[in-house]
Amino acid sequence: MRVWPGKPYPLGAQWDGQGTNFALFSANATAVELCLFDGPNDAEPALRIPLRERNNLVWHVFLPDVGPGQLYGFRVDGPYEPKNGHRFNAAKLLVDPYARAITGQVIWNDAVYGYRRGSPDQDLTPDSRESDAFVPKCVVVNESFPWGDDRPLRTPWNHTLIYECHVRGMTMQHPDVPESLRGRYLGLASEPIIDHLRGLGVTAVELLPVHHSISERTLVEAGLSNYWGYNTLGFFAPSERFASDGRGTQVNEFKSMVKALHGSGIEVILDVVYNHSAEGDHLGPTLSLRGIDNASYYRLDPENLRRYIDHTGCGNTLHMGHHRTHQLMMDSLRYWVQEMHVDGFRFDLAPALARDLMELGYFEHVFGMLQQDPVLAEVKLIAEPWDLGPNGYQIGNFPGGWGEWNGRYRDTTRRFWRGDAGQVADCASRLSGSADIFEHRERSPYASINFVTCHDGFTLRDLVSYERKHNEANREDNHDGTDDNWSWNWEIEGPTEAAAIRRIRARTQRNFLATLAFSQGVPMLSHGDELGRTQAGNNNAFCHDGPVSWVDWNSDEESRELLTFARTVFALRQAMPVLRRRSFFSGRPAGRTGEKDLSWLRPDGGELELSDWHDPELRAFGMLLLGDVTEDVDERGRPETGDTVLLLLNGGTRSCYFRLPSMKQPGRWHHEVNTARPGRRAAPRKGVNLVAHSLILLTYEGLR
Repeated sequence: MRVWPGKPYPLGAQWDGQGTNFALFSANATAVELCLFDGPNDAEPALRIPLRERNNLVWHVFLPDVGPGQLYGFRVDGPYEPKNGHRFNAAKLLVDPYARAITGQVIWNDAVYGYRRGSPDQDLTPDSRESDAFVPKCVVVNESFPWGDDRPLRTPWNHTLIYECHVRGMTMQHPDVPESLRGRYLGLASEPIIDHLRGLGVTAVELLPVHHSISERTLVEAGLSNYWGYNTLGFFAPSERFASDGRGTQVNEFKSMVKALHGSGIEVILDVVYNHSAEGDHLGPTLSLRGIDNASYYRLDPENLRRYIDHTGCGNTLHMGHHRTHQLMMDSLRYWVQEMHVDGFRFDLAPALARDLMELGYFEHVFGMLQQDPVLAEVKLIAEPWDLGPNGYQIGNFPGGWGEWNGRYRDTTRRFWRGDAGQVADCASRLSGSADIFEHRERSPYASINFVTCHDGFTLRDLVSYERKHNEANREDNHDGTDDNWSWNWEIEGPTEAAAIRRIRARTQRNFLATLAFSQGVPMLSHGDELGRTQAGNNNAFCHDGPVSWVDWNSDEESRELLTFARTVFALRQAMPVLRRRSFFSGRPAGRTGEKDLSWLRPDGGELELSDWHDPELRAFGMLLLGDVTEDVDERGRPETGDTVLLLLNGGTRSCYFRLPSMKQPGRWHHEVNTARPGRRAAPRKGVNLVAHSLILLTYEGLR
């Protein structure tokens, strides 16, 4: 094997057509060895090559005889001194953090740990057993791909409908997806799935983590798995569990999926987990970063360097204050945009990425830096604005241009439709774009990513069918998962044949879908909710790779009706500019008529007064949006106008007569949506009957 010095950049393994350059950062290592393998389950390498070149703390070598498909890993030597933050162990095969593809999963064996398990001071006693047979192997890949004319779609935020989904769960039970493609990237890109997404008006899929991840030992030994994938091992590598084969095919299959979705007008947003790694706490396995340079990559407890600071609940927190760890994240993000053509990212537990600087007041600066990167400047950036550390709820504090998962929207809409007292004022804020959260930083309504349900928690159907979580199958004695669900079972827990309860549950699901569609901000729909998907009351199904987590495509009358309704309300949203405002309503006269652009109404037709806002028993109200507004423009810069919209909501147990407001311009009202009586019909001139637990949307057609 010919060995040349190579170069320190780019990091990882890069094939240039003439050979492969390998480069690995480690500030504290004393030696690095590249191991080449013939097979993914090999117990020992076919060749070991010491990396003798080191520049700027990067160890590197160039092998002209190595090309795509080659399996490899690293061994890194250095001090094993946990009390000083170092956990080097040359007996452990390590995954390249810059690997473009990874094949195989961890085979749980005591040899994958860096310390001798069971010893009195087990995190201080190194284990000399080799781990090659039990650790995934990295793969050298050929990055070339026939992208053709594929380009970023850059769908405007106010035209965006996000569909959160799992690559595997979306297709495993779809009868029209070829069996060989089910659960795979190519299955998500198949015609039946794309037709379904386009029928809903979806403009972006937000994929649960596709980075290469592993299942924790406790789950595997319990016969479960980390199905969601929030346990990342490779930040550049698409998971091979969604591909037809390993050894790099996952890269091209992921690209094929993106290209197909783009061809149908659908963006791809990745849920990314840069806040922690799969190596867990100080008693976790040594698989990658821990053995490469523990003190550089992880936040260590300054009072006890043997331990990790944990703001994630997963045992460790990546040290984004270290320039090389920050580079790892930035290089990964740029790679997914430039090479994989993705359109945006949702950052899991985003505040954890700024923990090093949060105390110094630089929280917003950290996330603003991502937008200054020329590659990331035009992609969609979405934050999950909370973590588990102190002062971890940071909603509204991200810089302009970011979207944020609005947990207050989720909780308020659930409580309103559950019938809780005193929810009208907060619900009005959520409907109109959450200005109380975002406007003070001069951010627009589309900073709010509105959602009622997501992967984490009850499905929409379970939200109206269960008052308590039922997570017994997770084997944690039902202690996992949140207890704050704000759900209502309508007096019967779980499935029922009672026709009246089934009807009210179906109506309440329609209420949630309509509220989501007709709120200012960016709506996000969780996969299968439009079909009435259930997890049998499990609100933390992260560990179930099976029917409980997969979308059930076997439609009955109820699911078909719900799907038709979902298509209707999201089509209306797209057709009505007033529901997709780029700026907040002012509550002042606007347009040609001199009427307020936003008015809040009581059932008697009068405007809500201060005493009404504070009335805990008020549960029915209306939102009147003036459509004749010219401040918003379409993608060509032309003014967007439309009909005036009146949204009526009744979260109470009693029906009420809602008097329609008088309009200055002559015209007539039209029913668009009535969740109690689905279907369009002409509305009376003076008022409508707003049934208990229902929503009505009307439009006003002016006579010109």
